[in-house]
Amino acid sequence: MKDDEAPYDLRERTKLFGLRIVRMFVALPKTEEARVLGKQVLRSGTSVGANYREAHRARSKPEFISKVGDCLKELDETAYWLELLTESGVLPPAKLASLQDETNQLLAILTTISKNSKNPPSDS
Repeated sequence: MKDDEAPYDLRERTKLFGLRIVRMFVALPKTEEARVLGKQVLRSGTSVGANYREAHRARSKPEFISKVGDCLKELDETAYWLELLTESGVLPPAKLASLQDETNQLLAILTTISKNSKNPPSDS
């Protein structure tokens, strides 16, 4: 995928997503529950950008598809940990709504990229 194919550079967007995850982690309450859940979301959320950079530099189409798949796995895991942070009462849902929305948007974008990479749309 070339830079001019995407209206928004996903390398930058996924890096900004990782930075938002880091800021959220730093702001978590200093409880054991928050620490355990926070470390999980910190790992998965920050790996999305690293995996996307690897996908962007893939040497083959199968490698690209595999790395985009890794991004999707990490985003799905991030969504899970964010849900646990709110549903456990560690953070109120409103505090994570924007981050959860960005997680869902990235999931949708990367799912489309993955599907189109596996089955390119026909020109007919």
